[in-house]
Amino acid sequence: MAQVLHLTGPVLVGPEEERPEAWVLGGRLTYERPAGDHDVTPVAGWVLPGLVDAHCHVGLVATGATDAETSEQQALTDREAGALLIRDAGSPADTRWVDDRADLPRIIRAGRHIARPKRYIRNFAWEVEPEDLVERVRLEARAGDGWVKLVGDWIDREVGDLAPCWPVDVLTEAVAAAHDEGARVTAHCFGEQSLHDFAAAGTDCIEHATGLVPESIEAFARQGVAIVPTLVNIDTFPQIAEPAREKFPQYHRHMLDLHERRYDTVAAAREAGVPVFVGTDAGGSLPHGLVAEEVERLTRCGFSPVEAIGAATWGAREWLGRPGLEEGAEADLVVYSADPRVDVGVLEYPTTIVLRGVIV
Repeated sequence: MAQVLHLTGPVLVGPEEERPEAWVLGGRLTYERPAGDHDVTPVAGWVLPGLVDAHCHVGLVATGATDAETSEQQALTDREAGALLIRDAGSPADTRWVDDRADLPRIIRAGRHIARPKRYIRNFAWEVEPEDLVERVRLEARAGDGWVKLVGDWIDREVGDLAPCWPVDVLTEAVAAAHDEGARVTAHCFGEQSLHDFAAAGTDCIEHATGLVPESIEAFARQGVAIVPTLVNIDTFPQIAEPAREKFPQYHRHMLDLHERRYDTVAAAREAGVPVFVGTDAGGSLPHGLVAEEVERLTRCGFSPVEAIGAATWGAREWLGRPGLEEGAEADLVVYSADPRVDVGVLEYPTTIVLRGVIV
């Protein structure tokens, strides 16, 4: 007899749709009671699609690429937090093997970061000059899973503050090259000017986006440019800036200002209709498994619980082209003992995690 999971919900199919029950048969979700004899395992609680961490770095630690054992542990930590779909946001490690493991989250890779020489964290990125950007973008587009990650700004020590890394004309050509290769472009951007430049270049997404102002918010909303704020990472801006207090005071003040207005910035983007998705920036300096904390941060920006959950489930999966709790979809889901739409803090405590149709 085939084993069947009987989900006695509610099964939260979407922000405005729920079903009282569902089944998992042959690794797939169905809302029709299976016929015949089965070994049925009951699973009770509020059912959500597997959470999405849309900015995560499996295979990356503070010093650069890590070994497979550490990468595995990072992915397992995310899985235990309910993050069953990861959009990698740049890693120097080759993590293609993660998707071959049935017990690990699904991963959508962006290849390796692309940065200007000496304008990003050592050992993280391909470091190229502007004249080589387009070629490198094409290579990373072919190496990844439909995304390319650029470093859009970083501290310029000659300026003493955040400054864009790429001329707009080169950036525009690079974004077009990625699109020509069938990939979308996202970029690390803290400051204001880089956001204007990337909007002008036709980017698809921005990570962090702390420098959004009314003009760039309007452009993002008009063009459908998504943001992944990584608020749990932005919380660390004061620590990032502190070593520069004496040598680069302008940069120090700028980072503190971006930090101070972070919730207002994301609230304004939401109000304008900019698509916002959950990402933690795990890897590098931050631990994995923070997806529930990031959902909670969005509620501080005026998101309702349903909106914040959607940024990590239904909406995020649609944005990334991956199924949720549709009939016939492969069963990647998380179960909770209480309704997360009432209290998003419930997301910290999954009771059952089902990955590829198997309870893990």
